[in-house]
Amino acid sequence: MSPWLSGFNAAAWKRGMNQFASAMRGRFTWRTRWDTETIEAEPLTEPAREQPTDGVEKDIFDKCRAFTRADEVRAMGLYPYFKPIEENDGPVVVIEGRKIIMAGSNNYLGLTTHPKVKEAAIQAVKKYGTGCSGSRYLNGTLDLHNDLEARLAEFLGKEACLLFSTGYQTNQGVISTLVQKGEYVVTDKENHASIVAGTLITKGMQGEVVRYKHNDIRDLKRVLSRVPLKSAKLVVTDGVFSMSGDIVDLPGLVAAAKKRSARVMVDDAHGIGVLGKGGRGTVSHFGLDDEVDLIMGTFSKTFAALGGFVVAERSVIEYIKHHASALIFSASMTPASVAAVIAALEILQSEPERIERVHRNADKMRKGFASMGFRIIPGETAVVPVVIGDDLKTFLFWRELFEAGVFVNAVISPAVPPGLQLLRTSYMATHEDEHLDQVLEVFQKVGRELGVIN
Repeated sequence: MSPWLSGFNAAAWKRGMNQFASAMRGRFTWRTRWDTETIEAEPLTEPAREQPTDGVEKDIFDKCRAFTRADEVRAMGLYPYFKPIEENDGPVVVIEGRKIIMAGSNNYLGLTTHPKVKEAAIQAVKKYGTGCSGSRYLNGTLDLHNDLEARLAEFLGKEACLLFSTGYQTNQGVISTLVQKGEYVVTDKENHASIVAGTLITKGMQGEVVRYKHNDIRDLKRVLSRVPLKSAKLVVTDGVFSMSGDIVDLPGLVAAAKKRSARVMVDDAHGIGVLGKGGRGTVSHFGLDDEVDLIMGTFSKTFAALGGFVVAERSVIEYIKHHASALIFSASMTPASVAAVIAALEILQSEPERIERVHRNADKMRKGFASMGFRIIPGETAVVPVVIGDDLKTFLFWRELFEAGVFVNAVISPAVPPGLQLLRTSYMATHEDEHLDQVLEVFQKVGRELGVIN
């Protein structure tokens, strides 16, 4: 065990982390206030009233200056976030001058360091420069953008595709553009924050938002039954849920949605490149290519770059293209990113064995963790969460792993429910057995030291 841990004041740390968690829960009160009913908006029909201030003038920055817990946790040596990577060789990175096995990246096919991908980005910079200096709507469209859109539409079996600058903006732009006044968006309670952001914008524009229990088709049916049948509806779900790695019950969801005349949108950021025929994602995995109306994806996972996209029928893409403020008022994807994605897509199509290696590596880790007695969330994706169940132990476990040369992601509430605090591990096609064996060895040692396993 690390020397600093022997003098660690757990009681003081717990008190501080309780304050930290309370502050974070306050930051995300929208998560706890929603139920499965329509969210009621508060119309601003009259000027805001003066709020009582106890005679003290309030500053919008007061809460910022009062937030000190991050610094206090840093001082304890337990802060696991914003660690700068100094070099990146895929499965192994350099942090704080040390080589660390990266077991927490979304670089599922290991393409961020692939020579072909890097060379494509370099050549794009030489030809087009470093940026487009404008939005797609005006001067920011390159022939590269159109080329990639055509390739993705064909790859995913839809009529058309539209690129956005980030995956977050894609969900914001698509949902808030399609769901308007008097229309409904129906969303899983554990959908990604970008979907939540899109629904909040929708609500602000007088659309209606309802939620259902996580991956619970019975509850989805109940919620849909309470939405007027003649109202336009969009059901939105993650294909692979990013923290737990579990896959949506897409057949059940599609059947429930179609019965109530609702359209279906799948955010497949963590599914494309890992699941389905040739890496075509969750929709392909279930053979529902013709039943799902919109497929959204990102380029920061499988495709080794940055950006987002949506595919759908041509009329839908044309409408989004001319109405989505997240597209119209944002600069377009950089030439290097677009070229890198094109190269990554070509590798995905020409080297399907990479997908097999991702599954082999993730399966090996699931079996290894389970055999040691760790509680894992079952799955069949590249994400293998190890449940610790306690904020303190999660951070302590993370620190011991990091000291031993392994990087994973520590996830506490409110990102996951209390009792499901976890270490999110994820694997690449380029991890070798020596990397994986070392990760398992260190996990076992730390798990025993902290009493997580016997």
